[in-house]
Amino acid sequence: MYRSNKSSFGSSSGSSSGSGSFNKYGSGSFNDSPVDVGSQYDVKIEDTARQGDGIARISGLVVFVPNTKVNDSVKIEIKSIKRNCAVAEVVEASEEAESSSDVE
Repeated sequence: MYRSNKSSFGSSSGSSSGSGSFNKYGSGSFNDSPVDVGSQYDVKIEDTARQGDGIARISGLVVFVPNTKVNDSVKIEIKSIKRNCAVAEVVEASEEAESSSDVE
């Protein structure tokens, strides 16, 4: 039987001081996420993902926002939270974003 010599990752049996070397969003638990499903936030799209979704950041957490582009300022609603990112949808776009998308 295979048995790992490493301590179990993400187990709650050890003491947790919060000052470990792992990023809290990559630690295997998203209970510490700075966002909640259903919450709304005003964000600015900072980058574009490989699949074309816009990327915003909320307290360091990457949030993927489909149908947006760099420099859009939008109000988003969090739809799901994953281990190290979240997915949101646009609830309200700024006038600038709306007028530029009408040109397409």
